[in-house]
Amino acid sequence: MTTHRPTHPDVVAARAFGVGAGLVALMLAWLAGNRLAALFFGPPAGPVAAFAAAVAMGIVVTVVMGRRLVKRALQDLSRTD
Repeated sequence: MTTHRPTHPDVVAARAFGVGAGLVALMLAWLAGNRLAALFFGPPAGPVAAFAAAVAMGIVVTVVMGRRLVKRALQDLSRTD
C-alpha cells in the first residue's frame, strides 16, 4: 500500500505562502538584527551573526506557516468532498 500525498492547488499555494512568509521574516530579521548586532559586535562578526539568526528565523517561519496552512487547506478540502 502506497501513501498518496495530495497535490491539490490549495496545498501548493499554502506551501508557497509559507515560503513567502519565511522570506519576509528573513528580510525583517536581517534588517533589525544587523542594526542590533552592529551595536554589540564588530563589522565582520555582526553581519554574519545577524544573517545566521535571520536564516534560522526564516526557516522556522517557513516550516511553521507551511505546515499550518497545509493542514488548514486539507481540512477545507475534506469538508468540500
